[in-house]
Amino acid sequence: MRIVVVGAGEVGSYVAQILSEAGNTVSVVEVNAKKLHNLAEELDVLAVEGSGTHPHILREAGIRKADLLVAVTAHDEVNLVACLLAKQHGVERTIARIQARNLREKDAQELREAMQADTIIDPDEETAHEILDLLSYPGATDVTVMAEGEVVVVGAKLTADAPWANRRLADIAEEYEPDWNFLVAVLTRKGETQIPRADTTLTPGDLLRVVCKRRARRTLLPLLGLAPGTHRRVMLLGGGRTAEIVGRRLAERHAEVVLIERSLERAQELSEDLDGVLVIHGDITDAELLESEGVGSFDAVIALTGKDDANILACLYAKSMGASETIAVLHNLALRTLLRDVGIDVALSPRTASANGVLRYVRGEVAQVATYLSGDFEIIEAEVKQGSPADGAEVKEMGLPKDVLIGAYVRDGKAQIGRGRSELRGRDHIVVFARPDTVDEVKRFFG
Repeated sequence: MRIVVVGAGEVGSYVAQILSEAGNTVSVVEVNAKKLHNLAEELDVLAVEGSGTHPHILREAGIRKADLLVAVTAHDEVNLVACLLAKQHGVERTIARIQARNLREKDAQELREAMQADTIIDPDEETAHEILDLLSYPGATDVTVMAEGEVVVVGAKLTADAPWANRRLADIAEEYEPDWNFLVAVLTRKGETQIPRADTTLTPGDLLRVVCKRRARRTLLPLLGLAPGTHRRVMLLGGGRTAEIVGRRLAERHAEVVLIERSLERAQELSEDLDGVLVIHGDITDAELLESEGVGSFDAVIALTGKDDANILACLYAKSMGASETIAVLHNLALRTLLRDVGIDVALSPRTASANGVLRYVRGEVAQVATYLSGDFEIIEAEVKQGSPADGAEVKEMGLPKDVLIGAYVRDGKAQIGRGRSELRGRDHIVVFARPDTVDEVKRFFG
């Protein structure tokens, strides 16, 4: 597939990386020469300096032969104009990053249609959803909800006192025969990610991704060494749009929320808009302020400013004061290993949310795609087509690639964990774990 990406910021660069590594022909358009040079040094892409609103720049990027345009600059207007120009050049599909709420609402539908933006993505909204899901699973490193909520994939580091620690998967599985409620799908150990086998022994510190039936999620957490429950007292550090979304949703859930924002004007605005949220004007790196507000007494402290150093320092201080869990929004992915080493519990990035939205189209006829900052597996939700090789076949007889696992399937609204003896049928929704280079082969099995 030929793809033009407009914008080489943190979102555009990650999207370009994911798409180019998947074997697509990618061009990147960016007005900032330094950003573009850095991207071209790292990725196998065509780098074109200029604005995505200029037709001659898009033509230089190969827009006339492109199948897809992805416009993800920080400016909504640029993204919409780029979509319109792409359609005029015959591009089949356009994806635009839109952040302004008024441009995403129903009243702006005619405008979006006029600008011919087929798909809208919003990294702030997606990051907020990811944070809210995490707050429902204390201690988890990531949470992915699939199949309209019937299947949940929980990522967590196995603790030393967890019931599953130092046990073989075969022995664990035997306890739950014949109807499993969860399955260890992917394991990351010492930087290497793999699909574990029956003879694999789980060790403390392993990062596990466990696929789980929705109704069994509370049973799963203690087995990983995590305490079931939900966070009731949350401190948000930074008052950007993601924090605003999270604060509003938490207040609607009747959680106790404190938000600290450096800009006085923005703090006043949030104080007026967010009912049930205590908004404080101050610097999130001010230790005296954090201590006076009892940062160590909160169930979760979430740092989500645009500055990684401030987010990291604030989380470290909150952890040292006794905060149960810290979550840092990270823009420079090179820092994520540092966060694990110093004890910050979770690192999130707006990049993955954007990439997932784009990959849903690139992968073709899939309901959902999820990628991770750690590990090179994707989770794909797709429907088994009637008459495909998978229709009526048992999983163990399908000859799937080694690095592919059917974690679960949903039939008539009921989730089941994938087993070798599971017989798939047309119209089943399946949740598949696969490496990016095997996805096209997987899709052939399911039509």
